[in-house]
Amino acid sequence: MSTALPTVPVLRSEWIKIRSLRGTFGALIAVFAATVGIQVLTAAAMGQAEAGSMGDDPLLGAFYGVNFGQIAAFAFGASVLSAEFHNGALRTSLTAVSNRTRFYLSKIAVVGVLAFVVGQVTGLLTFVLGQVPMGRYALSPGDPGTLRAVFGSGVYLMLMALLAAGLTAVLRSAAVVLSVLIPFVVMAPFIIGQAAGGAAEFLPDQAGQLVMHLDSAGRLGPWSGLGVLALWALAAVAGGWTAVHRRDA
Repeated sequence: MSTALPTVPVLRSEWIKIRSLRGTFGALIAVFAATVGIQVLTAAAMGQAEAGSMGDDPLLGAFYGVNFGQIAAFAFGASVLSAEFHNGALRTSLTAVSNRTRFYLSKIAVVGVLAFVVGQVTGLLTFVLGQVPMGRYALSPGDPGTLRAVFGSGVYLMLMALLAAGLTAVLRSAAVVLSVLIPFVVMAPFIIGQAAGGAAEFLPDQAGQLVMHLDSAGRLGPWSGLGVLALWALAAVAGGWTAVHRRDA
């Protein structure tokens, strides 16, 4: 086995770091709290008003809270990596784990696993609890696309966390990454979509959220859209590996 692969002690140490940093661990919890909480509150406020009150796509509307949970996912992924770039922490970490590839892949693996687990729990409870206030307009687990959307929403949140983690390894600042990513997912689809005739379909959030759509009318389908987001995340993670591998601590 390659010495560059993550090992159990290194993975355990990364988990301990995350647990000990209140802001980082809080961001992970906020992925769940923001997504589920906003979904339930929104459904309770307007869910039974009329058919289509949660949007033209009822399945996508069932995961409205993900738009807010992804911000917490950004914060989680970014804060895990940015903690290494303060007060000489990276130098200390590399003293303990001299292989930079093992060190970096261990951090990315822990971010991915934690975000995936929390994302899956979040996706399930967002759907289940969000449908309770919907009354006769509620969707059921047996409706078309529901199980795919539940699973896909969790994967979506994981990939967003990995995207932020990789970019933070490149830019070495959670604040800079968040100041780029948050406007990027909020504003860029509208600006680029109008200027480039539908190129917004290939932006991370627009492509990834197709897995939560009932139907897809564009060039991408639910899984291919999620695949596009995975490529964005992979590119960011690869860029982060290059930065960690080449730069001085």
